[in-house]
Amino acid sequence: MKRKIGMVHAIATHVRLFNDLVSQILPGVDVVHFVDEGLPFLASEKGRERVVRRLRLLASFAEESGAEAVLISCTAFGRLVDEVEAEVNVPVLSVLEIIVDRAIELGDRIGVLGTHPGTVESAARLIREQAALDGKEVEVTARLCAGAFEALRREDWASHDSLVRQHLKEIMEGVQVVVIPQPSIERVLSQVPESERPVPILTGSRLAIERLKEKLG
Repeated sequence: MKRKIGMVHAIATHVRLFNDLVSQILPGVDVVHFVDEGLPFLASEKGRERVVRRLRLLASFAEESGAEAVLISCTAFGRLVDEVEAEVNVPVLSVLEIIVDRAIELGDRIGVLGTHPGTVESAARLIREQAALDGKEVEVTARLCAGAFEALRREDWASHDSLVRQHLKEIMEGVQVVVIPQPSIERVLSQVPESERPVPILTGSRLAIERLKEKLG
């Protein structure tokens, strides 16, 4: 029987991105995707209980479908992974948690770049919390690419990419490493040559699939 993993997304375009990565890193493993594009509209403390309920439900669907592990790709809700995992019998991973660990290893001046307020806030908070647990002092610079998420939703990729490139260039000037937690932004990096990257830029999706590979053994 083929191995299988589950994924929960808040944006439908993530399906293709992660399918491509799985084919490269976990060839032969099936993926069952669940997309809830209503989740970004609940990215506030008021919507927390509803988000947890929906993520638990989708994770349980993945488990019922035979998934041996579940990845939550919607980084705005990465901090909720423990609450979701408590309700299923398979490991639940978060793109956000995986990338945070790596960023703290690389520097103490960390930039966070995102297009959704919930993602930027969650990533910055999680970096500070994890650094405190590790006994490390960090300075986090969070940058929201205002207008880019709206451009993404209407599939105006030119505007989205232009805004992300502009903010990426600016944030790299004052940090030692940049965290880009949203998979939807990763496509922009192909437009930024290595010569224009003075600091490491961490993206979560590839790291997440590599971590899933470890979980599957």
